[in-house]
Amino acid sequence: MDRGLTVTSQPRRKFSLKQREAMLGWLFVSPALIGFSIFTFGSILYSFYLSLTDYDLFTPPTFIGLKNYIKAFTNDKYFYKYFGNTFYFVAFLVPIVLVTSLLLAILINKKSGALTRAYRVALFLPSITSTVAVSMVWIWIFNPDMGLLNNFLYAIGFNNPPMWLNSTEWSKPALVIMRVWQMSGYYMIMFLAGLQTIPESLYEAAEVDGATKFQKFIHITVPLLSNTTFVVAILLVIEAFNMFESIFIMTGGGPLGSTSTIMYYIYEQGFSFYDMGYASSLAWIFFALIMIVTLIQYKFRNEQEGE
Repeated sequence: MDRGLTVTSQPRRKFSLKQREAMLGWLFVSPALIGFSIFTFGSILYSFYLSLTDYDLFTPPTFIGLKNYIKAFTNDKYFYKYFGNTFYFVAFLVPIVLVTSLLLAILINKKSGALTRAYRVALFLPSITSTVAVSMVWIWIFNPDMGLLNNFLYAIGFNNPPMWLNSTEWSKPALVIMRVWQMSGYYMIMFLAGLQTIPESLYEAAEVDGATKFQKFIHITVPLLSNTTFVVAILLVIEAFNMFESIFIMTGGGPLGSTSTIMYYIYEQGFSFYDMGYASSLAWIFFALIMIVTLIQYKFRNEQEGE
């Protein structure tokens, strides 16, 4: 008598709607994650390895441990000078752009009309214009002999106007002026978005109580824009630390290294002197510095919110 074998099929596993949506989401983002893992995160890890080596791009890397880091802090006479230049740009750019962009946002907030829209476009346009193109225009403006700025200063009675980009004293202020002009419109848009979330009723109530415009600004606008100001400050600090294109085009780090920053120094070491190991160590020191500054900002913000 033949005995038949009974095969019991396992029921197919059914995924819930939430699980299917999650899998579909991971499927869509997987190309970006794979690209990031290979080309960004992998490169970051490899740069850390290179920072521990002596590597000139032409011969295989030679492991030397922490010698590059020790060299940066003890034997490199330019390291601290260029760090000083970097902090100069951070110290001046961040507060000036912060105040300028906030004032511009207040001036054109809740005003309608074609002229106001034209002002917004004109103020925002420099931030989306190529830094190379902007730098070339400002090189002409700062030209000490036939530039627009010095011609204006001559016209109003200055006999010895600054040499601007050709002067070790005025080259950094010139770059600050150019970057303030270029960056303020971008952060103005952020402040505009923050201003438009503040209820108009608060200003009306303050006006009924007899508050002046300055008092309304100090006691209503500034506190309610604290979150926007915090985000803008972090972005400005990072952008000021990473100044490169304008320096590369306008001054090349000169004159006499007066405008060279750590970012520009990393470029020089890696692609002018082909010392990629040392450039990688400088990049990691720079990364640690930006991380520390950002964490300090977050800590300061959290303490303020705790109060």
